[in-house]
Amino acid sequence: MIPKVHAFFDPNTWSLTYIVQDPNSGSCAIVDPVLDYEAASGRTTTESADEVVAKVEAENLTIEWILETHVHADHLSAAPYLQKRLGGKIGIGAHITDVQNIFSNLFNAEPEFQCDGSQFNQLFADGDTFAIGGLTVTAIHTPGHTPACMTYHIGDSLFVGDTLFMPDFGTARCDFPGGKASTLYQSIQKLFTLPPETRIFICHDYMPNGREMRYETTVGEQKKFNIHLHEGISEDEFVTMRSAKDKTLSMPELMLPSVQVNMRAGELPPPEVNGIRYLKIPLDAV
Repeated sequence: MIPKVHAFFDPNTWSLTYIVQDPNSGSCAIVDPVLDYEAASGRTTTESADEVVAKVEAENLTIEWILETHVHADHLSAAPYLQKRLGGKIGIGAHITDVQNIFSNLFNAEPEFQCDGSQFNQLFADGDTFAIGGLTVTAIHTPGHTPACMTYHIGDSLFVGDTLFMPDFGTARCDFPGGKASTLYQSIQKLFTLPPETRIFICHDYMPNGREMRYETTVGEQKKFNIHLHEGISEDEFVTMRSAKDKTLSMPELMLPSVQVNMRAGELPPPEVNGIRYLKIPLDAV
């Protein structure tokens, strides 16, 4: 089946949120929703998420799932806000526990914080299947960028998170804690076994060379034209390229705020005794 896909682009974080709809009903999922965050003031707002709410309400859609492809390092998740507004279960890959164990130590999370993924409604293992109305979804574990990266195969389409970008921008970085270039290579090879016409929807587009924003490609297009990993590129060649490129990259501007929120399924840290919530910035530790 071919899902109906509605895309929402946030230019502040170069991020894409999707509504993925069963074409024969109003059942749908939201993938990778964005909560707006202003680093200078520490304020969160919901303009991006409210665009999704408006679309859902205008078309009388039913949200069954809110799916995270991974713990994002470049935007805060709006999953709990959308769940309160629209319903649905929040899901992520089961290896979220690896990410939580790494970063709960870095941020010295409160003693009550559990590293068991219980903040999410559903943890998916590789090969798990579930439904969005009449659509069958298969969870495909695609680590390398992070340990918990999950691709959702929905009908004829893949929602790959940061694993792949548009062919002219390449592949995800692998230098975050728990990332590994050789693992990313194997994850992408797994996706490349799917039919060439399989659609791919990416999580970010950085519009290289000033081209217009794009968010949809195919397995066949990636195999032919991806600048980092097209057919004929060996694992050793990819690892050498990816490792060298990652050394030149700066940390994402919102990584520290994003990860400590997203490892909590998008919930903000609990308020302290004065009633204010705080995000931590570890000094000389990253």
